[in-house]
This record gives sequence, structure tokens and C-alpha cells, in this order.
Amino acid sequence: MAYVVPIHRSSSIRHALRIKLFSADEECLAIAKSNRVEIWRFTEHDELVLAHSQRVYGTISMLQALRPKDVTTELLFVGTDRFDFFTLAWDHALQSLQTVDHFYDIGEKHLRDSQSQDRCIVDPSGRYMSLLLWEGVLCVLRMKNRPKNTSRNTVAADSLDWMDQVRLSEMFIKASTFLHSETGHPKVAFLYQSQSDRSETRLSSYRLTSDDANSVASRFDTHRDRELNEDLKDIGSALLIPVEADGSERRHNFRGNSNNNNSAGSGDGEPHLGGLLIVGETRLIYYDGITHNRIEKATSTPAIYVAWAQFDRTHYFVADDQGTLRLLTLITRGPVVTRLDIRPIGKTARASTLVYYPSRSMLFVGSHAGDSQLYRISLSGEAPPSATEGSDDKKASSFCQLVQTFTNVGPIFDFSVVDMGSLDSENGVANEYSSGQARIVTGSGVYRDASLRSIRSGVGLEDAGILGDFSNVRSLYSLRLNPATTPPNKVDTLVVSFLTETRVFTFDGEGDIEEKDSLLGGSLEHQSLWASNITRGSQNLVLRVTSDAATLVDTDGGVTVATWSPPEGKSIISVSANDNWVLLSVDGTLLVSLSLDKDLAVAAQNDFSGTDQIACIHAAPKHQDTGVVSMWTAGTVTVVSLSTLQPAGNSVPFRSKNDSTSVARSIALVQVMPPHLAGPTLFVALDEGTVVMFSYNEKDSTLSAPKSTILGVHHANLHLLPSHDESTKGMYSILATANHPSLIYGSEGRIICAAVTAQDTTSVCPFDSEAFPGAVVLASQTEIKLANVDTMRRTHVQTIPIGETIRRVAYAQGERVFALACIGLEVIRGVEIAKCAIKLVDDVLFQPVGKPLLLTGDKEEFLESLICTELPDAQGTMSERFLVGTSFNSNADSAQGGGVASSYGNDPDDTSTMGRLLVVGIDSERNPYIVSAHRLRGPCRSLAVLADGDSKKIVLGLTRTVIVAEYTEMPLGTQSRLRKVASTRASTMVIDLAVNGRYIAIGDMMKSTAVVEYVPAVEAAGSDDEEEEDDATKVREKDKKYRYMKLDGDKKSKKQEAKPAQLVQVARNYQANWTTAVAALGGPSKTGDAAEDKMATDDTESGETISDKDFLSWLEADAYGNLSVLSYNSQGVTAEDRRRLRVTSEMNLGEMVNRIRRVDVEPTNAETAMVHPQAFLATTEGAVYLFGTVAPAALDLLLRLQARLETVVKGLGTTSFSSYRGFRNTERETSEPSRFLDGEMLERFLDLDEEQQQDVAQGLGPSVEDVRGRIEELRRMH
Repeated sequence: MAYVVPIHRSSSIRHALRIKLFSADEECLAIAKSNRVEIWRFTEHDELVLAHSQRVYGTISMLQALRPKDVTTELLFVGTDRFDFFTLAWDHALQSLQTVDHFYDIGEKHLRDSQSQDRCIVDPSGRYMSLLLWEGVLCVLRMKNRPKNTSRNTVAADSLDWMDQVRLSEMFIKASTFLHSETGHPKVAFLYQSQSDRSETRLSSYRLTSDDANSVASRFDTHRDRELNEDLKDIGSALLIPVEADGSERRHNFRGNSNNNNSAGSGDGEPHLGGLLIVGETRLIYYDGITHNRIEKATSTPAIYVAWAQFDRTHYFVADDQGTLRLLTLITRGPVVTRLDIRPIGKTARASTLVYYPSRSMLFVGSHAGDSQLYRISLSGEAPPSATEGSDDKKASSFCQLVQTFTNVGPIFDFSVVDMGSLDSENGVANEYSSGQARIVTGSGVYRDASLRSIRSGVGLEDAGILGDFSNVRSLYSLRLNPATTPPNKVDTLVVSFLTETRVFTFDGEGDIEEKDSLLGGSLEHQSLWASNITRGSQNLVLRVTSDAATLVDTDGGVTVATWSPPEGKSIISVSANDNWVLLSVDGTLLVSLSLDKDLAVAAQNDFSGTDQIACIHAAPKHQDTGVVSMWTAGTVTVVSLSTLQPAGNSVPFRSKNDSTSVARSIALVQVMPPHLAGPTLFVALDEGTVVMFSYNEKDSTLSAPKSTILGVHHANLHLLPSHDESTKGMYSILATANHPSLIYGSEGRIICAAVTAQDTTSVCPFDSEAFPGAVVLASQTEIKLANVDTMRRTHVQTIPIGETIRRVAYAQGERVFALACIGLEVIRGVEIAKCAIKLVDDVLFQPVGKPLLLTGDKEEFLESLICTELPDAQGTMSERFLVGTSFNSNADSAQGGGVASSYGNDPDDTSTMGRLLVVGIDSERNPYIVSAHRLRGPCRSLAVLADGDSKKIVLGLTRTVIVAEYTEMPLGTQSRLRKVASTRASTMVIDLAVNGRYIAIGDMMKSTAVVEYVPAVEAAGSDDEEEEDDATKVREKDKKYRYMKLDGDKKSKKQEAKPAQLVQVARNYQANWTTAVAALGGPSKTGDAAEDKMATDDTESGETISDKDFLSWLEADAYGNLSVLSYNSQGVTAEDRRRLRVTSEMNLGEMVNRIRRVDVEPTNAETAMVHPQAFLATTEGAVYLFGTVAPAALDLLLRLQARLETVVKGLGTTSFSSYRGFRNTERETSEPSRFLDGEMLERFLDLDEEQQQDVAQGLGPSVEDVRGRIEELRRMH
């Protein structure tokens, strides 16, 4: 049983648009990210913030805005790859998107899918829409009129009218658009080529409807209905831009010739505004929409244009695939277009879509190849440089000011998983990703937008400054000692408490620091147990508590207002205070409450001598009369009244059923969730590393609904961080310092425990000062520093810009570096030149090191594969080496190539050489260098390492051949040797390799996965000195049968013939899957399949043995976004059945997986864990998924829970969850996933309210609390 959950959601943007969704006066941004619709709104500072996000059961393939007649707001039209089409409107009451209208393809799939991409175009009025979903077919729709007696803000439930589905003669459409029409009759234009293998570009246009009422769709007859028919000279033309007329004249009575091919200057004169722009690689053409007169211009710099947006009627932004943003201008004389001009205005990410906001002069660049960006456009003043001055990037960039960047991790070509917490560990067991120790390093982006990304679970801390080197810090406190100079609600003093002293540092408004020799006149020769500001009327007081006394001092003059000391011979052990009370533990047996309003007068005290001892205490910061106390032996927490120290509610146990020794060591009762969603929460940190959370009822002071999370093996100290935002005033975050430091906070309607990059931190305090707003101070064993908490999100991404596509990533643990196989692209005089290099990046500093290793030569050589392994050097010492597979750009047919062309060297003139294997080392200065190079007769697409006894073999995946080779490194000055040991053929092309033991999984481009077994060579053996045997000798053959050999005479000898090493196919999947990645999974302990959990035994009747291959399984991803778990069919009846890989689990992920990396993780509480992590998956859309196998004990519960949630958790549109997750390709389609659990769906249970959770959990067996606890356990994995 398989389980998959996203740890980083898709961040690639392919579709975006401007839409009036909330009101007629506000334009927002709608974005499609894989299967999610996001709505972003502008702030007063012209920055975008996420306002809403909702899930769609399908990959979004189109996005458009529709404007119903007489309605003030617009509709959002969404189409998915499953032919589910629907319109969305914003529901102000529910504060969410609601499906207004929908339609779905219910017919037989007899039409051929569009060969380019699904397209949706809307006419300028927003009332007509056309869909291009199948080749040669156009679907025509229109908006219905608003029903009578309905509000202008109300959208009809049935707003779309299906007009017709018509045939087109235009095939292989490159672009399409509606034209601006003066007559009110919609017109549509197509840019197409007649045949897929013909290099041409043609232009045609039609009127969409055939009647005056625009109610009947045109027949699109090429002879009668086609208005424009052009064969364009620039075959690279890719963009169609409709141009609006200026409105100063109406020319709709002009009758042009159909099939008009007139050039500029014919007809009624020069072309006027109101037509069509065609943007090509080398030419720009403008057509008059009525007269069909045209004007054209040759561009000085060829470019491939990919996106456009309108600035105004005569200016348009166009973006090319190199990230250059240009301004295309129609230069006019009145309504007449006289010439065209195009000029660069800046550099951006490679755009997938452009969205311009005229009212704000803001341009959004949505990108699939890199980070999306928001620019402020300023075209006033000096004109942009001309096209011939395009190299002046600094001048051009002055017109585009970068305002905001949106992180995009996609597309991920390759990644490496590095566990920073177990690099020096000897057991080799990795930490869980959720611990924050594991780092996923991805090669993301394309060409100049490419970067290396580090993805970690939790939140990051950005250093703001270092106070100095300090050790043995016990606690930190922030104070406001100078109210006259310090702004309200800001602090200016840091109190640092050590074991035997206290030090005080003051900060001014500029951040300058001064150390004081006293604290308001008080001695600093003792450890401070507490320090805080107290406001009492007009007095500004400071409360300081040491082991000897509690003191209240006025900040004005340093006058001591009150002092309280414990009984003689006793000491204060711990303290907690709020604005009204001080709660003290004296010698761990006496509990004392002091009133701050009465100058530290004793309000109550309890003596526990002889019965128990006080473990920890807490005075709630916002519930002034409420305290919490926990005792050593009772194993409970009790809410008490600080005025009487009597229980105010029930005493609640925090120990689990099998735990009798845990003790509470830190307590916090705070509001972490918005008050309208949940009440305060009590956090109890136990000595064994668990933090237990209770819901607190403010009415009766009772505690309920315990939940727990594990943060380490030692107790966590809970440090409160108040929110400084007005919207969340009174709420807190908690930074828990433990083995795995975590930030506990409320988000998305739930409490999140996120790992934080605060290793070795012992104490924390908030420090919201004038110079460091919103900062925190952290003390470790060596230093004290100020930092800012990064954006609260589940994954933290660190970026190194590389500027070249990172094709492959490998990690050398010994050298502590990442190796990157980079492919760069330069355009020189209009010609694209590729360059390849191996680059190194330090794993700790996360910065490039050494000099790049460039691949130079007469032939153009590309990097294909890269791995790291230990190989014996010339002296026999194991050394880390990078193995690099390359290919040469050649027109020769490499499909038949396979093998090692030579044992060494590389002859560039040898036409049989189609690739190389490079062995790369790292020198003392951390520079990569080539140890040896070996010619291959095919491109080296993939690499792996196979263990053969004490030695290692290199597995090379060439185009159609898999080779096992032996590498021998020779002394310096002597060529090393690469010898082919065994080989086998693939069906079409080798895409990926996965090795587990002596078994190799071969991911084929078209024929799914095959598994071959490496059989080592057998040397000749046999002599007369063999031992005598009384009976025949049993010899076990390769097919695992026993046979008897008859021996001559009384003296018997066993003889064995020499056999070369072989790769023998043992099983394959006979389904035709287009494989993109394959990985080996673990054995029976992790599969959860009882049939595979039995031990290997011999079948005495058949003479066959169940080998270790029967315990292995493989994870396969294909080009249609499917995931399949393949296992050996050891229970097959016939030998042919046993050679088939059976599909044990399958589902549709909705994104194409580029790489799968197996991980060996021992989960927390492995004996009771429901899911065992097995692998990480990275997709082209920038998502990273965690894949695992489900324990048998949890299988039934989770399957039934997923089925129940499907009826409650609905997505936008009409496609069901089961249908969306069902396996789907061109040959077959299932109605639901098979033995696959969607972790994201299961975690939605926690987002339901209490009543919905009760309904879902009813009949499942466990209680609601148990189900909630189990799902929280799953969420904690990532």
C-alpha cells in the first residue's frame, strides 16, 4: 500500500490573468499552479498578497475571465486536462470561490487531442468564447443575458450557452485570438501550419457567427467564410495580438475582398488602427482588420517571443525566451498606422504569461522557467533605446523596477537528499524530513533563470547582527528602560543572565550598543531568574527576580518600590509573572503568589513539603488571574487561580498509557490561533522531548483534547514570542529550543510545529526594538545574536543563482560538496551556442567553490548524467569520484550504438564515438579535474553503481543498451581502463536506472520498466583433488533446478565450465508506459504486503527457490503523471506469470515526475508508525513529494477515511477526487486510485470543524480524538 504527500507544492506559473473578481473597482490577479487556483490582491504599497487559494481536481490547462452582460464583476473560467470546464464566482458570504456553471465531455474519445496545447480565447467583450481541444475542431460558447429581477452583482447559475462544435480546416494551430470588431460581430484569427512536418506558418480569419443576431456559429468554410488568408514568410511567427480601433471613425461599411492578400498601401489606403499584429522571430506584421492592408518591419535581432500584454492601444509588451522584455509600438498619424517599432526595456525571468495593470503601472511576469516577478513600469521621460541599442541592459532596466519576487522551485530536473544531522553518523540512518535536518537540494529553472535550491522543512532565521561571543547563557530578557526616548511598545535593553552574574546592554535608535554596570542601580552579581516591565497607572516599573529576592523598581530614578525575600535559608528556584502577579517556586516545595498591585504582598502560598515537589510553574500573560502548576510525581497539570493558588479547573494527566515517569519541565498558556477559530492552548514540554497541547476553556478553566508532538529526546524550553501585528494582537508564537528546535504557531486554521534553523540555541527572547523591529535574540553555547524570523511556511528555500540549466546534481559526502552538471546557452549574432561545465557548491556555506570544469572540444558535447561514488584510486585507496556521462551532438543514428568504443582515451575524429564517460576528481583546492575519459558508442543517458562483492561495477545506460563495466584507475601518466563486463538491450530508449543489490531496473521511454539480474562471471574449476562423495553430486544451475551428474569410478570429481558475466531479464511490466523515472523500494518490512513478508523458503516440489528479488518493489513514474508500484509476482502459477511485474499500487499525481530518490529513514516510533518514508519525488511544476508505504495495521482505517473525506471535501468543478487520482494514459483510464493514499486529502480532516469530524469519523472505529491524533502524526512526517 502506497502513500504520497506534498512537502512543497507546485510553484510554477503557466497561466495568470487580471480579473475583477471581488468588485467592479478592484482588479486582482488570478494564478493557476498545477491543480490550484490562487487569487492575489494588491496592498496599499503595490505589492501582491495571497488572498485565497483553492484546489481543483485536475491539472489546470486554461484560465480566462468572462464578463456577463449587465453584471459588475467578472467570472473566472477554468479548464482542466480532464476536459472539465467550469466558471467560478466569488461568494462574499462564504469568502470562497464557488462553481457557477460547468460542462464536461461525456462523449466517446474518438477525436484526436490537440497536438500543440489546449486553448481558450475570449472576445474583447468578454461574452463569446472558443475552445480548441481537439485537432480540427472548434467549440463555440457564449454568455447568457442576466435574468430579469436579479441584482447586477448576482451571477446566474447557468451562465454559459453552448452554441456549436464546428470543424476547422486549420490544423496544428500555433496561436489564436479574437479581433476587435466595430460591427459587434465577433471575429477570430488563427496562426497555423497545414502539416506537422512542414515548416510554414499561415494566417486565416473568420467571423465567428453567421447571422446578425450572433446566435448561430459559422461553418468556417474556407471558400465562403474565410476573410483573411496569408502565407507568412516568417515561419517562426508565434504571437497574435488584436489591436483596438481608436473609435474616431467607423469603417464597417467597407467591403474588402475575401481571401485578400493586399499589401500595405492598396485598397482604401494605409492600414488603420483596429486589426491584428503578428509577432515573428524576424518580422513584425500589422494587418488592418477591415481593409486587410498591412505594414511590416524586419527586426534587427531575431528572437523567439513567448508572451505579450497590452500597455495601451498602440503599445504592447512582448517577452522572448531569453528573458528580454520589449516594447512594441504602433506609430500612428491619427488613426493611420505608419510604421512599427520594437525596443528592449528590461530583463525579466522567462515569461509564461504577462499581466499588466494600467491603473497601477504594474507588470506581473508569471514564469514556469524561474521565479515570477512584479515590476513597476515607467515609460515616461527618455525613450527606450532602439533595437540596435538592445545590449545596453542598464539603460533598458531603468524602465522596469523590480518590486516583488515569487519563489518558483520548478522545473526540477534533478535533486539530491542530504541529511545534515547524520553526516558523521555511523549507523547510516537518516533523519526524517520534518526534523529540519534533511535538506533537499534541487537543480531548478532553465538557462539564465536556473538556480540551486535548498528546501528544508520549517522556518528560517535571518541574522540581523551578532552581539558577541558568550558562553553559558542561562536566560534572556528584554526591557524598556527609557520611555522618554523609546517609541511605545518598543524595547531598548537586553538583560543577559549567566550562572553567577547578569549583564545589561542598551540599544539606541540607530542600533548602537552600550553595556551598563547596573540595572536601575541594582547589583549584577547574581543570576537573574526574571526581568520584565510592569505598567501600573502612570508608573513604569521593572520586576527583577533573583534567587534571593523579588524587586520592583521604578524606571524613573531607579527607586526601589517593593522587595520580597523568601524565608531564611530558602531560595527562589523558578519564577513566572504577568502584569498582575508573580508566581514563585521556593526550594521546589513552596508555591508563592505575590500581588504586583499591592507592592509584592503575598496573596497566597502552598507548602508541598513531604508530599511532592514543584516541577514547573507558569503565569498566563493574557489571562491575568490564571496560573498553571505541575508536580514531579503526579504527572498532571493544574490550572490555579493566582489570587488563591486553588485549582480553578480540572487536573489533567499528560502522561501516555505506558508512561509513568515523564515530568513537565516547561509550560505556556497562550493564544496561538485566532480567537474566532479556537481558544487558548496550554503547551506542556516533557522531559523526554514530547510537547503536549491542551485546549483551554476560558469559561470553566478546563483542559481537554490533548495532542502531542515529539521535538527530541530531551525537554524543550518554551519561549514566548508575542505578535507585533495589529491584526493578530494578543497572539503568540512559541520557539521551543530542543534537539529539534521548532516554531509553534497558528496558520491555516491549525497549529503548526515547524522546524527552525536555530541549532544549539539555549535561550530566546523577543526584542522588538526601534533599530531591530520584530527581531528575536538567540543565545547558544558560543554567541548571542539577533535574528528575524522568516516567513512562516512549511518549507524554507535557499537559492544560489547559477544562470545555467542544472541538468544533474550529485553529492559527495566526504568532500562536502555538490557537483552540478550545467548547460548554458548564449546567443551570439543570432546563433544559440551551448556550453557545458561541472561546477561545485559547498554544502554548508551553500556557495560555489573551485573553478568550473568546462567541456571543450571540436564537437558539441552535452552533459547527460552525473553520480558520485567511491572507487579505488591508483594506490588502491577508496576515493570519491564523480562519474559523468555525456553525449555528442551528431546526426548519426545512435539507436544502434551500445558499448565501450575503447578501453581508454577519446578520439574526436572517431565517428563511432557518440558519448563519453568522464571520471572526475576534486583536488586540494576543491577544483574538479578529469581523472580519465572513456569513449562510448552511444550517449550515456544514465549511470548507477552496482556492488559486486568487495568491488563496484559501473552501470551505464546508453541509448538502447545497458552495460555493466569494470573501472580500473591507473597511476598518473597511464590511461585508466574501462572494461565491459556484461550488457543487455532495452526496448526503445533507456531513461533511468535503479539498482538494488544485484538487480537493475531499466526505465524504458515507451515500454515501462524491466528488471535484469547481474550474474557474475564463473571461472573454470575442477581437478582430481576434489573430495570423494558416496553419491552423485548436486550441482545447482542458474535456473535454480537440481540435476545429478554421473561420475566415473570410485573417485569422483566436480567440474564447472567458465561462464562470462551476464545481465538476465527476470521480470518486466508489459504495459506501455512512457517512463520518466524509476527507483527501488525497500523489502518486506516496508511494503506492508503480508504476502511478501514471509521468509524465503525452498519449494521442494518444484525445485525452485524464492530469491531476494521476491522481496523488492519498484516505483515508476510516467509522462502522464502516473505513479505505479511494481512488485514481483512470486505467486504466479506459470513461469511466464512470475516474469511479469505486477502493479500493486497506482494513482495519477497530476504532474510529471523528473526524478525519484530513495531514502533510508527510521521514522519516530518506528514500531507504531503508520507510514514509512521511502522516497522523494520532484516534478516539472516545482513540487516535491514524500512517498511512503503504509503499515498493514493502518491500511483499512486510512482507506476508509479517505473514502469518507471524498464526500465532504469537494474541489472546484465537477471531477471527483477518485476520478482525478485514478490512473490515466492514452491506453486506459481507471475510476479511482488503486491501493494509494493521498496524504493531502487525509490531512484535510484536520481542517474540518468538530461536527464534520464527528460525521466523518463515525463508524470508522477509533474516536474522533484518535483519528485526529493519527492524522497529525502523518502531518508531522513533513
